[in-house]
Amino acid sequence: MNQQNLLERISIDPNICFGKPCIKGHRIWVSLILDLLANGMGVDEILQEYPGLEEADVLACIAYGAEMSRERYVLVK
Repeated sequence: MNQQNLLERISIDPNICFGKPCIKGHRIWVSLILDLLANGMGVDEILQEYPGLEEADVLACIAYGAEMSRERYVLVK
């Protein structure tokens, strides 16, 4: 699955979850999945915790985060 296909799994709707990027068809924020990964949770653990998700959904969150990092910078001290 390529980057564009993955990004199509992400939805931004001002009427759902305050317009935050979510996994399409779910009310699970991209930032939640990225936080779980950053805190050491594995993809398999996330899929167990959220059984409606697929591995491609987690990869889509990573792809979205990568795309955002091309556009915005966060100061790191």
